[in-house]
Amino acid sequence: MVEEVLNKAFTIAKEYEMKNGGCPQCTLMGVFEALDIEDNSVFKAATALADGVGLTGDGHCGALSGGVMAISYIFGREKKDFSNQRKLIRANLLAKKLHDEFVEKYGTCRCADIQKQAFGRFFNLYDPGEVEAAIKAGMPDKCSTLVGEVARMATRIILEENKRRPGIK
Repeated sequence: MVEEVLNKAFTIAKEYEMKNGGCPQCTLMGVFEALDIEDNSVFKAATALADGVGLTGDGHCGALSGGVMAISYIFGREKKDFSNQRKLIRANLLAKKLHDEFVEKYGTCRCADIQKQAFGRFFNLYDPGEVEAAIKAGMPDKCSTLVGEVARMATRIILEENKRRPGIK
């Protein structure tokens, strides 16, 4: 059952990335749909976190942002419990777990560095010629697989935490 949910998160995130792009939103939707969660406001808030924030490459991977948003959505604090340090710490520890697994797998969390490792260079996605070069280099397939993997990682962290500490919010 757990493996089925993890595979669902991977597949949904990968398919969305291949079809629509927007790595943070695709990762978030992979997690959310695998766990039967829907929240359009959170989905919308993930829009400009793509490609290291605003398609700059100069930030951490958008898929990682989407995974952290999913973890925070489930374990983070709400405005009504803004002073709840326990929730703040719990969400941050789980986000750090995702970050550390990501860095262990990919060697870095910075988008431009991931692109340089995978393709030998960074692509400026504001330039149509660069977009074409990225497609020719295989960016859609490689990045969509990464997006799926991050959705799987985040979903696994969420499920493990729910199993380890059920009912604790």
